[in-house]
Amino acid sequence: MAISRRKFVQGSASLLAAPALLSATGARAQESVTLKLHHFLPPVSNVHSKLLEPWAKQVAADSGDRLKIEIYPAMQLGGKPPQLYDQARNGVVDIVWTLPGNTPGRFPSTEVFELPFVPAAKATANAPAAQEYGEANLAKETADVKLLSFWAHDQGLIHTNKPIAKMEDLAGLKLRNPTRLAGEALSALGAVSVSMPVPQTPEALAQKVIDGAVIPWEVVPSIKVDELTRYHTSVPGTPTLYTATFFLAMNKDRYAGLPDDLKAVLDKNSGMTFAKLAGKMWDDVGSEVAAKVKASGKNTVSEISEEEKARWVEATQPVRDKWVEDMKGKGLDGAALLEQAKALISKYSAA
Repeated sequence: MAISRRKFVQGSASLLAAPALLSATGARAQESVTLKLHHFLPPVSNVHSKLLEPWAKQVAADSGDRLKIEIYPAMQLGGKPPQLYDQARNGVVDIVWTLPGNTPGRFPSTEVFELPFVPAAKATANAPAAQEYGEANLAKETADVKLLSFWAHDQGLIHTNKPIAKMEDLAGLKLRNPTRLAGEALSALGAVSVSMPVPQTPEALAQKVIDGAVIPWEVVPSIKVDELTRYHTSVPGTPTLYTATFFLAMNKDRYAGLPDDLKAVLDKNSGMTFAKLAGKMWDDVGSEVAAKVKASGKNTVSEISEEEKARWVEATQPVRDKWVEDMKGKGLDGAALLEQAKALISKYSAA
């Protein structure tokens, strides 16, 4: 069969182009990528040095140093903490570590873990419970980013310059709250709730703008709360007064543009893997910080009685009831979400 000159030329061109295509595919497979991760805590914080840095190193190791993550703490790339999520969404940075509670009402389904006397005392229960819950419930609310992980820390304590043994001791105290619902809980207990990002807390304490702060042990050293307050009060057991939740979120287009093998590396180190890593870090560091503060001899670490805790649980019931009712207006079944969160916390508390 005769071959036309046109077909011969086309076939020759295809053969000549094939090595170039193969070369491009091979180059794509060997592509190296550097991602920028932005967060609000100082570089001396445990989150930076004991969670995000080790995680970045593991990602690099698993990718043969082809996927590197540069971490920028303390808002070094500009903006304010409440803007972090949108920085990832808009591609200003590639990845952020942030609190959904920094933008109250924007992520209503996440708030269930922030309700008073819902979370566990341990992050090793709260973190994986939140991640599993997030996989089932957060796709719509976080559709504008690639959500790498969602988790929650351990119990938060009340740090003040006066002893707290009963609800009446909180009356009139101006206390920094970490989330909207923690603020409502503090108000229900008689305190004056002050919304404030973590980085502003030390100056506010030093200037006596606030009388105390509600934060977990883990963050205490990085913002010198142990030097600025003398009394550290917790509630016994589970459920505890409050926790806060976190996002590790990535720009969708940046994620989609990664080579498949690098996506696989990121996926392997995200989700439940990252949540469990975060939970363990919070519990380990929290125990270390608590022990150091107790041993200093300068501070008093205590917890309220079980009987007093029962009073606090009752006093904050309206906060939980109101949240369930408010969710109806957002098209969410708050009661079902609350029961789901409680079941997951129970599941991982028993693990």
